[in-house]
Amino acid sequence: MTAIEQQLGKTLWNIADSLRGAMMADDFRDYMLSFLFLRYLSDNYESAVKKELGSDYPETPKDAMLELKVNTPLKIWYNENSDDVEAFEKQMRRKVHYVIEPKYLWSNIVELARTQNDELLHTLEKGFKYIEEESFESSFKGLFSEINLNSEKLGKTYNERNDLLCKVVTKIAEGIAKFSTDADTLGDAYEYLIGQFAAGSGQKAGEFYTPQKISTILSKIVSLDSQEPKTGKKKRIDKVLDFACGSGSLLLNVRKEMGPHGIGKIYGQEKNITTYNLARMNMLLHGLKDTEFEIHHGDSLKNDWSILNEMNPAKKIEFEAIVANPPFSYRWEPTEELEKDFRFCNYGLAPKSAADFAFLLHGFHFLSDNGTMAIILPHGVLFRGGKELQIRTKLLKDGNIDTVIGLPSNLFYSTGIPVCILVLKKCKKEDDVLFINASEYFERGKRQNSLTDDHINKIVETYQFRNEEARYSRRVPMNEIENNDFNLNISRYVSTAKEEEQIDLQAVHSQLSNIEKRIVEATDKHNEFLKELGLERI
Repeated sequence: MTAIEQQLGKTLWNIADSLRGAMMADDFRDYMLSFLFLRYLSDNYESAVKKELGSDYPETPKDAMLELKVNTPLKIWYNENSDDVEAFEKQMRRKVHYVIEPKYLWSNIVELARTQNDELLHTLEKGFKYIEEESFESSFKGLFSEINLNSEKLGKTYNERNDLLCKVVTKIAEGIAKFSTDADTLGDAYEYLIGQFAAGSGQKAGEFYTPQKISTILSKIVSLDSQEPKTGKKKRIDKVLDFACGSGSLLLNVRKEMGPHGIGKIYGQEKNITTYNLARMNMLLHGLKDTEFEIHHGDSLKNDWSILNEMNPAKKIEFEAIVANPPFSYRWEPTEELEKDFRFCNYGLAPKSAADFAFLLHGFHFLSDNGTMAIILPHGVLFRGGKELQIRTKLLKDGNIDTVIGLPSNLFYSTGIPVCILVLKKCKKEDDVLFINASEYFERGKRQNSLTDDHINKIVETYQFRNEEARYSRRVPMNEIENNDFNLNISRYVSTAKEEEQIDLQAVHSQLSNIEKRIVEATDKHNEFLKELGLERI
């Protein structure tokens, strides 16, 4: 993120922090991010309209009344070309993949807010509904379903709610005015806000946010494995999946590593409806077209996404890259029916108390033979017994666990426990497992610890070249892991403890003897001085 993008993010966060009052951060988040998204959609649409109409695009009104943006250029065109509006909108749906009527554009919303118009709240409601239902259904259906503009959290009466919305919209407009509004700038500002709201959400942040630094590690790992061995040139990843995608930041981080044309299509799944909507907004706000991503609202453990339920092996969808940060030790309901599920039948079911391996096996099933999966999990998956030992043992014997990376504690907003990254492959080349113990490499913070770029680069380079370094990394042969009963506890293989310094007792005894001798000599000399002075000796 550039300094300008971060400054925009900070400006918007300060606005949110000053206006939300007693409202919880995660409650106010949805309003703030929705307005930012509407601003982006409007700017993008108006730019496309101007390009499409060319010389027919009306000039910006200059008389005093019209300068108040009561009539925008697009509104003037609509009024003057009413017979052509239907054909024009059909064309815009083909070109931009959505349509926004002039009265619902951000410029009109801002003017209503600036003049404290009583119709702002109603106009926003109608505008959100229009975008959802009539703009372009596949991208926007239900997008604002969790935005309740009549919530008492905004105010007890309609007027109170309308007044607060006027303030929020006006402040956002003023805050954004001096910044670029291109997709990268607004997209990264959006990401910054998501991070700040996550920091204020505490435990709830785990539902939708993976800290950027950790996200970067996973993204670089799957990106590295797409490189040509000889040239180092990145091959295109046809499909990437995050089956617990939250706000989509992890998927967007992979896209950033690969470049905008380095991925064929992004796939994500999210169970929480509010977070699912956040993810779709996030994709669009970063400039992705609706044809470049597919986010599904559903439960990954139940596998209710039709495209992942194809039983014909010839038609089965596979992914060259899979990244995920699923809920830690999530309680689930393993049923007899799931025992026969194609994802779990060869491994067994994860215990009811912790679905960690259920999430892992769900993703692993859809990994292509040449693909890489990087998943964040609690350390318990490395050493817990019972059914988890059974699953872990088969994955190890089949040569599917490539790397185990231990991270420092207190990196997440939602938990202070240390976590690990497991890297899995279906056809890995090495017959050992690389262990990286990065638990002591972090920057301490007041609330959360963090990773610097140097810490990230050290992890990624160690993974890339499978480097071995005392007290940091080691390639462990399978027979040693088997002798440890398939326990992958990182400290068994890479201990960060420093060896105690060997003490030479003979040398220490000699030093003490010399010290005692010097004491006796010094005492005798002192007594001689006292004798000469006629004083009592020691």
